[in-house]
Amino acid sequence: MPVISPAQAGGVNACAFLDTLAFAEIGTVMLSDPRTDDGYRVIVGSLPSKLILIGDYADHPRQLVQIKKGLSSTAAGRYQQLSRYWNHYRDQLALPDFGPLSQDRCAIQQIREQKALPLIQEGRIADAIHRCRNIWASLPGAGYGQHEYSLERLLLEFKRAKGELCESDQTWYERAKLKRRAA
Repeated sequence: MPVISPAQAGGVNACAFLDTLAFAEIGTVMLSDPRTDDGYRVIVGSLPSKLILIGDYADHPRQLVQIKKGLSSTAAGRYQQLSRYWNHYRDQLALPDFGPLSQDRCAIQQIREQKALPLIQEGRIADAIHRCRNIWASLPGAGYGQHEYSLERLLLEFKRAKGELCESDQTWYERAKLKRRAA
């Protein structure tokens, strides 16, 4: 769960969306490992069997990691935020460090900038995911050459995080579940 309160984040759905992003970026196994501090200490390239962790929260670790040939990243933290944007958000939001609350506040600001926060508050999660896909490589349609989760799986994780879907997303989700069972 994010450390930011629903009131600070923009509601329960906003917190559920943060949990969904963390699932997509970090994965359940690493999120549940106590050494990762619910994913806030994870550096890109980590595997459940080989964690690369942030030593302290004073600042973004700014560690360039080669993911595969031709693909490197400085992503770090629960939402795999890139170092090249960190100074901007740190200054804009007056963030004191790269700690959990700072990471949550940065992610909420990135969601706001994509004009996705009102969609999330309305439960229009498919639309919000579409709006945010240029920021988070694990979202469907991101196109960064990394693993992308299906919309169905992300809606399941959103619901697991106690998020409320709008009627059209709920209907789509129920149809997708029925289709999968029939296959």
